[in-house]
Amino acid sequence: MALFQSQIFTQQPVQQSMKLIFIYATLVVALLSCNTEPTRKQPTLPIVGTWKLISGTLIEQKDTVVTDYTQKISFIKIINDTHFAFLQHDLNQGKDSSAVFVAGGGRYTLSDSTYTEQLEYCSARNWEGNHFAFTLTLNGDTLVQKGLEVVESAGVNRINIEKYCRVK
Repeated sequence: MALFQSQIFTQQPVQQSMKLIFIYATLVVALLSCNTEPTRKQPTLPIVGTWKLISGTLIEQKDTVVTDYTQKISFIKIINDTHFAFLQHDLNQGKDSSAVFVAGGGRYTLSDSTYTEQLEYCSARNWEGNHFAFTLTLNGDTLVQKGLEVVESAGVNRINIEKYCRVK
């Protein structure tokens, strides 16, 4: 009987030790399987941000019209990683004949210096569904986009050159 009792007493600590080793091993495996490295965010494109339109040049056939967007009209473009939006309004708060509000947006793609907007929303509804390809140049906080705008339903076929300054 004494021999039997000594075997029981020696087996219980071994069984308890094995259980503890199993629990610790499970915890170690669980902790090591966790991804402790932070998720790496895609690098932000240099055009992401808010841009204020400074000037616009429209060339249609032999006519050229240059608009200064620092005087009576304000226009901003907001670009994130996948979408763009633009807002334009007069600076007289709609109180005279220059009253205007224009808004639009959609998806865009950027490949090298080719920036293509897919206009999905626009207060001028006949512009929706059109694609506009521009060549971008970025110099510090100045962004210039130049491209052809064709909207058959609006009778538009012109070169558009826009100069923006980054809003900080």
